[in-house]
Amino acid sequence: MLTKKVALIMGSDSDYPVAKKAEAALESFGIPFVTHLMSAHRTPERVRDFALKARDAGFGVIIAAAGKAAHLGGFLAAYTTLPVIGIPIKSSAFEGLDALLATVQMPGGIPVATVAVDGAENAAILAAQILGVTDRDIAEKLQVHRQHMAETVIQKDRLLQETHT
Repeated sequence: MLTKKVALIMGSDSDYPVAKKAEAALESFGIPFVTHLMSAHRTPERVRDFALKARDAGFGVIIAAAGKAAHLGGFLAAYTTLPVIGIPIKSSAFEGLDALLATVQMPGGIPVATVAVDGAENAAILAAQILGVTDRDIAEKLQVHRQHMAETVIQKDRLLQETHT
């Protein structure tokens, strides 16, 4: 089975320091992805065209990283039925609250799954979980990732107990 790709779309190049964490997570799961810079406000035709063609281009999920007004996720979701995951970026005087509200407050029928402000790693993990519904290899990698996280917590607890006895 051919793994679907993930599109990581940023509204601004200033979003890349956060977005690259999603790239790293996608790479760790072996998920093919592309990263683009597109603005819902400055290049709306380009965003629309990408969203309209995404399914036929082999994408299974779109991640939209944007700060401030953060209309990118909703704009993409308006033109595709693929799952869209929004990453609100902390980039303004409002500490990311403006981006969070713009991303999460979507009208009925046009959902954008939204992770925490600057939550790029979780956006990639959610994308992997979505693709893992039909891709057993990705699902197994997610299970290994969870086991590793649990083992890390247990090891840290052991070290804590050793220092407190």
